[in-house]
Amino acid sequence: MLTRVYKAVYWEGWTLEEYDYEQLVLCQDKSTGLKAIIVIHDTTLGPALGGTRIYDYETDEEAIEDALRLAKGMTYKNAALGLNLGGGKAVIIGDPKKIKSEALFRAFGRFVEGLNGRYITGEDMNMTQQDAAYISCETNYIVGLETGSGNPSTLYRNNRKIKTISRIIKPLINSGH
Repeated sequence: MLTRVYKAVYWEGWTLEEYDYEQLVLCQDKSTGLKAIIVIHDTTLGPALGGTRIYDYETDEEAIEDALRLAKGMTYKNAALGLNLGGGKAVIIGDPKKIKSEALFRAFGRFVEGLNGRYITGEDMNMTQQDAAYISCETNYIVGLETGSGNPSTLYRNNRKIKTISRIIKPLINSGH
């Protein structure tokens, strides 16, 4: 399993530091075919919360750009909702009809766990409750398993689901993660 963590990356003339991104993690597990990117934009208000999507990006650069853009958006969404959470996002690169397996999601869960609570994930595009359940075998830093939501964007439009997320996350925040 290979993890690369970058504090400052030059990307077409700009840096993560310049735009206040905290962390970019490139995840690869050759035995499962996992290629993923986790971006933590900001943890000023608390751990970064953002879902994981699976998409067949044409290039790794396109995947990184999407993850950066989405992580920043999650910072603003979480702040606008009054949640004591920062913003992050993860993307798993590949055709969701071809790459999904328990082993792949468990490998991804180990990468999330390795961030020690700085990033909390959930379902997003092309993920199912079963996929999330496999991730949860390796990490507790995942939300939405009890909600039945197939897409985290609905979590932010439904007050009952927001309360569920807050209930799950509050112990993590109080424990110092």
